[in-house]
Amino acid sequence: MGPNYLKLYHDGTLQQRVHDALARLSCCELCPRKCRVNRIENEKGVCRTGRHAMVSSSGPHFGEEAVLSGRFGSGAIFFTWCNLLCCFCQNPAISHEGQGEEATPEQLADMMIDLQNRGVHNINFVSPSHVVPQLLEALPLAIHKGLNIPLVYNTGGYDLVETLKLLEGVIDIYMPDYKFSKDIPALFYCKAPDYPEVIKSALREMHRQVGDLEMDNNNRAVRGLLVRHLVMPDGLAGTREAMKFIADEISHRTYVNIMDQYHPCGDAEKFPELNRRITPEEYEEALLATRDAGISRLDNRHRPILLHWR
Repeated sequence: MGPNYLKLYHDGTLQQRVHDALARLSCCELCPRKCRVNRIENEKGVCRTGRHAMVSSSGPHFGEEAVLSGRFGSGAIFFTWCNLLCCFCQNPAISHEGQGEEATPEQLADMMIDLQNRGVHNINFVSPSHVVPQLLEALPLAIHKGLNIPLVYNTGGYDLVETLKLLEGVIDIYMPDYKFSKDIPALFYCKAPDYPEVIKSALREMHRQVGDLEMDNNNRAVRGLLVRHLVMPDGLAGTREAMKFIADEISHRTYVNIMDQYHPCGDAEKFPELNRRITPEEYEEALLATRDAGISRLDNRHRPILLHWR
């Protein structure tokens, strides 16, 4: 049968989605920033991306959750720039400094096919929120060349429902971050005080489209929602509130990765409260909060004990 996007391709729905998405570039309101610049004419807003997407790198990625990476890796395409621009970003050269090159739709399609030919289990679009039209534009070209593996939307979670609806039936696996539960940290560290409400709406829409995460017989993800949550110093991410929302209003069967790898990057040193790693106790507290909320499907990859955190 293959992924749902093949059906959309054959019945003409995908081509209409491409048309509708590209039209939105002329006065861009694709994300909550709503810069209203004409990206068709290469005007640039917060995401600093014009008519064409920029790509930093592509290749098999083995650092994702095991349910995505499997044996042969997740086929990651890292898009340059970002619509959220966290001050503590773990990849500032890509998201803040613009490391990468423009890619035409044909080049994006070829990247997908090359990754599939290398045996990856899925195509993993990393930081795609600001390039949804470009992603959709390349997809029919890739399908024509034989693309037939699941698509992953790997996002910081700052996504408008109206834009996500363009991806219904296209994306197989949504993998958003749930960064903040409260507006003040989101304002200070991302200049996005509306983030807590945006991510809630986005999660509702993503789950409506794909449901809980489903696995194949090899324990590889094929469809559904996987939520990542980065534990931050002093509980700044609001883990308990985030997990309660997921359990109560999305699904208690949501597959969640509670991540312990926060470390000061980018401009984090400008904020004393961010200028340290988390402690083992903070991480254990986050896990407890997750279980208390009723969430039991946790990513269980082996994690080394944190010994140095200051």
